Amino acid sequence: MCNDIEIAYRASFEPGKGYPVYAGTGSIGAFIDAAGAFHRAGGRGVVLDDGGGGFWIAREALRAIWRREDGCPGSWETSPMARAVFDYVGGADWAYSRQFIYGQERGEIGKLAVVVAASAGQDPVADAILTEAGRELARLAQALIARFGPRPVVLSGRAAELHPIIAASMRASLPAATITQRATRAHHAAARLAAADAAQGATAAAAGAT
Repeated sequence: MCNDIEIAYRASFEPGKGYPVYAGTGSIGAFIDAAGAFHRAGGRGVVLDDGGGGFWIAREALRAIWRREDGCPGSWETSPMARAVFDYVGGADWAYSRQFIYGQERGEIGKLAVVVAASAGQDPVADAILTEAGRELARLAQALIARFGPRPVVLSGRAAELHPIIAASMRASLPAATITQRATRAHHAAARLAAADAAQGATAAAAGAT
């Protein structure tokens, strides 16, 4: 038995070969060393951190909108991102945002990141949030590089695919690292692991029979 991040690691690298950084609803960086030990950076949950993930992007958008409203009520009407966000959550009254952020499951909240990404290029606040998301994901890779040395980095996950700004910002924050962005086929890696375990079990059984 192993966790889903270990499977995702093996979908990108053999042990000891690199660092996958995954951004879905949350975010995590991982390393499995040559001895098979699992090491993480981030992945502590959306309440504590998970910077750069979908929930984080959604939260940062709502925070920015309501902080601006504190100083200039009604300013949301001139913000493409705020208009799109309020349309998504149900309305511009605080009650709608409160119900959304405190009454929904984290995965549902994370889906708001799609709306934020769609506002990029139209709203500088959306651009800034996505840029910062890339820096947050770079931080995970940098933490692993500092601990275990330079290795290639693979960026994956639905949040990482929301807009090119995210990957571009991550690369700009890690100029010395080799970063590849691709979809992680964790189910393929899980099948390979299961096949390998089955083969080892069959070999052991055959040896025992003799």
